[in-house]
Amino acid sequence: MKFPTLATPVQLGSLTLKNRVVMASLTRNRASPGGIPNDLMALYYSQRSTAGLILSEGIFIEEIGGEWLNAPGIYTPAQIKGWQKVTNAVHENNSLIFAQIWHIGRVAHPHHQAGRPNVAPSAVKAEGGKFRLLEGAPGYVTPTPIEDPSHYVEIYRQAARAAKEAGFDGVELHAANGYLPHQFLESHSNKRTDAWGGSVENRSRFVLEIIKAFIAEWGDSKRVGIKLTPAGGYNDMGDSEEDARKQYTYLIEELDKLDIGYIQLSQGFPHPRANKLVVLDEFRPLIKNALVFNNAGLTGEVAEDQVNGKGVQGGPIHAAVFGRAYIGNPNLPEVLQTGAEVKNSDYTLYYDTADDLSRGYTDY
Repeated sequence: MKFPTLATPVQLGSLTLKNRVVMASLTRNRASPGGIPNDLMALYYSQRSTAGLILSEGIFIEEIGGEWLNAPGIYTPAQIKGWQKVTNAVHENNSLIFAQIWHIGRVAHPHHQAGRPNVAPSAVKAEGGKFRLLEGAPGYVTPTPIEDPSHYVEIYRQAARAAKEAGFDGVELHAANGYLPHQFLESHSNKRTDAWGGSVENRSRFVLEIIKAFIAEWGDSKRVGIKLTPAGGYNDMGDSEEDARKQYTYLIEELDKLDIGYIQLSQGFPHPRANKLVVLDEFRPLIKNALVFNNAGLTGEVAEDQVNGKGVQGGPIHAAVFGRAYIGNPNLPEVLQTGAEVKNSDYTLYYDTADDLSRGYTDY
């Protein structure tokens, strides 16, 4: 066995992850019309239930206009029923799956929102972005400020409740990559002067209130996780190193007090607006209670070192998150342990497969 510690189980509250390889959330654009998960998606996740834990693709919590027109939701009975197929398939293979709860805020496309405006903490447009998968690649628009953020906390709460009904083992708040919770965290995108902005504490409020709502719905703080990208960059995010350090130090310490299951630290996408923080080294020492998942384009060698505490400030990570490697290698833990070649996947088939949705999806 090449990476013995990666192969060992780890406890996430009352849940036992059979290994320390976590499948990252990967948008694949395969849902049926209406954002309904289908049999093909159940097969896809079943194939990849070799992971100790699967983090679902981002799941929309209301009808919003992403560039991924076939991304799934969890706000209708049909969607919940569709997700039950997926969770059952994963559980049949002795794996676990958390729902990644997702709202994209200001980077939604207004043409696909049933006439409703984009929403965000403030009327600050994301600059430089394009909807790559929409005809003409239109740019982002100026959003409408959310009048009462507590209304959206409630929508997130309802999504957590729906995820429980759908058979998920827990929920992860997507608070990274420039989506709605991340937009509240950064002074660059949050210009509010009320109780939801203007200070480190107030900018953290939206995220913390959602996490508390998740815990209340699940009745177990360990069934709740969060994804963070403190270095920013993607979707026109990226506070300065000093501001990000202050913001995320406070937020992570508060999250850890809530005794949540895990904090997924992601270095994020390389981008000119990203700051230079080395996310794991900067924030791992702050986490005392939650498990630490690292998402940073890891190799098996680096992941094994990190779960053993080598080259990591403040203690080992508890699990390693793998993304694109899981697309072309459904049996990734076995591939890593045997030293077999990690197969590349076809990027051109990640989202758009014309008439055959299985191509580049379930045929690896």
